[in-house]
This record gives sequence, C-alpha cells and structure tokens, in this order.
Amino acid sequence: MSAANPVRGEAALRIAGERRTLRPSFTALVAAEEELGPLFALVERAGAGELRLSEIAALFWHCLETRDGLSREAVGEAIIAGGLAAATKPLRALLAAILQGR
Repeated sequence: MSAANPVRGEAALRIAGERRTLRPSFTALVAAEEELGPLFALVERAGAGELRLSEIAALFWHCLETRDGLSREAVGEAIIAGGLAAATKPLRALLAAILQGR
C-alpha cells in the first residue's frame, strides 16, 4: 500500500492499527454514489452537519485503496475508535476531492 497523496485527494485512516489509504478514484466514487445517492447531495448533507456515521463509513469503505481482509464493520469501528473529530480530516479531504477534483 502506498502513502496517502493529498495532491491526488487521498487521505489516511488508521484501521485495526494499520494506516490505510483512502483514494477517491472514479470507480470508488461511482460505487459510493450507487449506495449513498448523488455525491453533491452527500456534500450538502456534510456541510449542513447532517452526514450520518453510516454514510461516512460507506464513503471510506468504497475509497479504501486495498481492503486486504478488512470487514466493513472494521471501518466503522475505526471511526468510532478514533472519534468523529479524527475522522473529519480524511472526510474533508475526500469531500474536497469530490468538489474540486485533483
């Protein structure tokens, strides 16, 4: 796994003690949109403080560079373990990549 490259809109998240890269590729964002609905609406909900924990976990899940035996529950547990404040940094990076591109 490579280190997160913020120039590419990537972010890092510690999951099960390991630093994982979140990469907002076209494929990942299409998969997230299929599950969560339009990405612009997701960004609007985030801006209004109405983004749900399940939506954050889903976006992170779809944007994981590699899943290597991780479960989706592990992503949610990582968010809870680190706290929502810590999850805000990678979330902002992904939302910025969605809005501004790379």
